Amino acid sequence: MARTALIDTSTANIASVRFALERLDARYDLVRDPDEARDSDRLILPGVGAAGPAMTALRSRGWDELLARRERPLLGVCLGMQLLFEHSAEGDVALLGLLPGRVERLDPGPDRPWPHMGWNTLQPRADEPLMDGVEAGAHVYFVHGYYAPVADSTSVETRYGPAITAIARDGEIAGCQFHPERSGAVGARILANFVKVSS
Repeated sequence: MARTALIDTSTANIASVRFALERLDARYDLVRDPDEARDSDRLILPGVGAAGPAMTALRSRGWDELLARRERPLLGVCLGMQLLFEHSAEGDVALLGLLPGRVERLDPGPDRPWPHMGWNTLQPRADEPLMDGVEAGAHVYFVHGYYAPVADSTSVETRYGPAITAIARDGEIAGCQFHPERSGAVGARILANFVKVSS
């Protein structure tokens, strides 16, 4: 079974991701520094909070340099997905640059609250390995005020006002704007598809 490194930036809600991995009987290590992840087959970058502090934490420990090598499959979750892009309007901060594009402030329109909090459907735009066994239109849980507009790297989208990148991918680099660890059986299947366990 593949071994996963769960990156602890001290800005993320690690507990819910850990519990989700444990429910899958996935092998994982909670790591703070890149050296602790050297025996891992894949990486998960979770995130809750703001882009600036998260990037400061990643750079201070050398994660930006390790992740730039693109040596292993990487999954960003929520803010962790946004950090994969080039730049964020949240704090006008440079990000990891693993995916092309900018993260923008979400404008859901006058009839919807900001930030986006709740269940939305997944609509595939391309083949996406994380969606194996997940039907189009399945619901997952979102909590975010910034978003990646739909672009070439978007494999799955949703809509909350504008079209939103729900899953982005470039090779082995992928991200989920939603929280698979809070999305019931659908989210469990998506996580299982990444960590390569049966669910």
